[in-house]
Amino acid sequence: MNLPNKITIGRMFIAPIFLAIYLAGIEHKFLISAIIFALGAITDALDGRIARRNHIVTNFGKLLDPIADKMLVTAGLLAFMKDGLCSIWFVMIILTRDFAITSLRMIAAAQNVVIPANIGGKIKTVVQMVSFVVVMMLCEISESFSLGLNMSLISNILMGITALIAVVSGAVYLADGFKTINFKE
Repeated sequence: MNLPNKITIGRMFIAPIFLAIYLAGIEHKFLISAIIFALGAITDALDGRIARRNHIVTNFGKLLDPIADKMLVTAGLLAFMKDGLCSIWFVMIILTRDFAITSLRMIAAAQNVVIPANIGGKIKTVVQMVSFVVVMMLCEISESFSLGLNMSLISNILMGITALIAVVSGAVYLADGFKTINFKE
């Protein structure tokens, strides 16, 4: 197994660790969770970059990477939803988009067609990952210094922006995918 695939598998383990720490209710849970989540987000960028640079892109990695991403994002959305930091509708929109794209990619892969991530999807991923970390850091600051920030409002604005980008990028991706895939097979 090559290094990028090991990194991807590592991200799959980071997701439940993040969620366990977040839900544990320990002191500075937001700070610790933000660091763990950021580590997972960095591995998302790192594994693909290493694979492409070293020409070791594998089918295993192409299929597992989006699943690892969904695991990390789902853990973040569940954690935020539990604390009232993310509307259930944003969770539904983001996860539906992600599962639709992953399903389309699997159909394409079965036909030996690769549908690469588009710029909209990459923007969505960056905005989403940064939003999670920013919200957790603001929660930590607000809690540590008793600032009384309306974290639910701040977080839902950021998750709403992510959901909007998810819808737009997903629509573009699906439109491109439907042109590429043979649905008669």
